[in-house]
Amino acid sequence: MSMNLERLVLVATDDGLHLVDGENATSVDDLAGHEVLALGKDDRTAWALVDGRELWRSADVRHWSRVTTVPKRKATCLAATPDALLVGTARAHLLRLEDDRLVPVPSFDKAEGRDAWYTPWGAPADVRSISAGAGGTLYVNVHVGGVLRSADSGVSWRPTLDIEEDVHQVLALPHHPGLVLVAAAEGFAVSHDGGDSWRWENDGLHAHYCRAVALADDTVLLSASTGHHGRRAAVYRRALVGGTRFERCEGGLPDWFGDNVDTGCLAADGSTVVLGTGDGSVFRSNDRGAHWDAIRKGLPPVRAVALC
Repeated sequence: MSMNLERLVLVATDDGLHLVDGENATSVDDLAGHEVLALGKDDRTAWALVDGRELWRSADVRHWSRVTTVPKRKATCLAATPDALLVGTARAHLLRLEDDRLVPVPSFDKAEGRDAWYTPWGAPADVRSISAGAGGTLYVNVHVGGVLRSADSGVSWRPTLDIEEDVHQVLALPHHPGLVLVAAAEGFAVSHDGGDSWRWENDGLHAHYCRAVALADDTVLLSASTGHHGRRAAVYRRALVGGTRFERCEGGLPDWFGDNVDTGCLAADGSTVVLGTGDGSVFRSNDRGAHWDAIRKGLPPVRAVALC
């Protein structure tokens, strides 16, 4: 992975994977013409969901190879956890990578409250985001089905939030024991005890419909809009501890985004933050969201971003 001060940015789009390295931007030949839906990475490997039906990986982010196909249902998200790579699917199922095969996690199909999961438009619920916290505790966000937690590597699952909060992303931090963040239709929520209790903290937001959340050092970044159509969408920042109000990120960003900054399209590592938009723009901040630069425009719609 890149060790430059200007971090290498991976940009997943409707028409392939793009790399932005300082002033240089290239597309990845192996994935050209393919819809890249989600990205994940660990210390050695980058991962991508391609066309909703294939899992790909790379050791250097410039050369990619297909690992396996996704059985039965379309893949929706993935996460590289300490124990395994996990893939979420449509109809709210969970898969684990074993010996280069994606196999079901049967305990997730028996999770408490599953019969109540739904979508507002009447379709079955999907797994929307996955994250791993300290000690490998797993958090899986079902849309609409709340956030489920497993402290035993997926052997059992416990609901942690009322499904009516309509969570769009869950984010746990391995180096912050007990800390879990969510972006939801009801706004921003934080837990400091692993999901046993939650606080909703929306002061400063112009609206409470939130799709994406990230943590840059000790600063929370959050996307918010007036609804699922993305009207008057913006990105906000606030100190994780001691912050009382969100402040809107402005320097270098548009007055308003034309659509929601979606789940997976806001990422941070250290003080660096990157976001991608539905109109094919990519912005980067090196100071936890205080100032931004447009580093790429004119791409196909962005579906996910990652920093290496």
